[in-house]
Amino acid sequence: MRRIVITGMGIVCPLGHGLEPTWRRLLNGRSGIAAITNFNADLPCRIAGQVRASVWGAAEEPKRIERISRLAMLAAEEALRDAGWEADNEAEQVSAGVSIGSGCGGLEALNEGALRLGDAAVPFLPQGMIHHLASQLGTQFGLLGPRRAVSTACAAGTHAIGDAARMIQCGDAEMMLAGGAEAAVHELAMAGFAAARALSTGFNDAPQHASRPWDRDRDGFVMGEGAGMLVLESLDHARARGARIYAEVAGYGMSADAWHITSPSESGDGAFRAMRAALRSAGMAPEDVHYINAHGTSTPAGDDIELGAVERLFGEAVRHLAMSSTKSATGHLLGAAGAVEAIFSVLALRDQVAPPTLNLDNPSRASAIDRIARTAQERRIGAVLSNSFGFGGTNAALVFRAA
Repeated sequence: MRRIVITGMGIVCPLGHGLEPTWRRLLNGRSGIAAITNFNADLPCRIAGQVRASVWGAAEEPKRIERISRLAMLAAEEALRDAGWEADNEAEQVSAGVSIGSGCGGLEALNEGALRLGDAAVPFLPQGMIHHLASQLGTQFGLLGPRRAVSTACAAGTHAIGDAARMIQCGDAEMMLAGGAEAAVHELAMAGFAAARALSTGFNDAPQHASRPWDRDRDGFVMGEGAGMLVLESLDHARARGARIYAEVAGYGMSADAWHITSPSESGDGAFRAMRAALRSAGMAPEDVHYINAHGTSTPAGDDIELGAVERLFGEAVRHLAMSSTKSATGHLLGAAGAVEAIFSVLALRDQVAPPTLNLDNPSRASAIDRIARTAQERRIGAVLSNSFGFGGTNAALVFRAA
């Protein structure tokens, strides 16, 4: 089977824009969570992980372009530039595609359309469709190969990457621009998740302490926004053009819970099966993985369920395992989370360092797994597992290893 490698990455998230500065802030224990400034947040939750205002000045797209589209474009431009990839002829364009995931899509357009229902002419709203992101990226960069948009809630970014890798393995493409984008720090989304009592409400006056995976004082997730895009290629294609290789996409696993619209299965079986499938796909044993970037959203139930699933799968190997949740610094980027966290996972592999779990002061339960509380750790990392578990019981996991 063809091997798939990562040759470029781009990121924009609450910690910043650009791989290296964002990575440094994460390793230094910085938080991107603050009071909401996008709108007047008269809600139980008034905090979020927002992309910094200075980033928007770097976007040269027309003012009318959706916030989510600008985020996707910024991350994609960096990823392609980082990969040194540019289509020189039609054959290369045809062999290159795009796969992007999002949970909510163009909320601004959908909200505007709903508010104008009484107007004489309701606007046509392609910007609200998640496929609009794939269409924009494909058109902007001349990608004439497979075009795919994934909407699997909080697992969308991970599914988009895994599906893109499989397209290359099957010979449908040689290169795929893959990842996720989300701009859900919007009154419509925030009000909806607040109504579901999913958001943190107890840290409005201390936003940087609100996202606290596995800590006994956690009270819900913190919404975040951003985008992560990766350039995936067949190993032969990357070598032929002399590309720098970050890592190999070694395994991909999926599962479903069939349990509840928001809560994961109490047994953690869905998470367990997704991780097990990813390891089987990679031909690896649990002891081959040294770091996990957890889904770890800071919800009272979900964090410990994931922890139990990891303990069940890894058995005695947990004693040599590190696991952290970078959502403690960024908040939960929903459909973009898996892509941003895949990038953090690859950088952890590159630099042999596990990023920290901020605010893990008092674990809600004991575990032999080192959850990298508060401070990054240099460690030997040969392979990384990245988890994403979405609302409605959709689960995905990716395995990365040195190429």
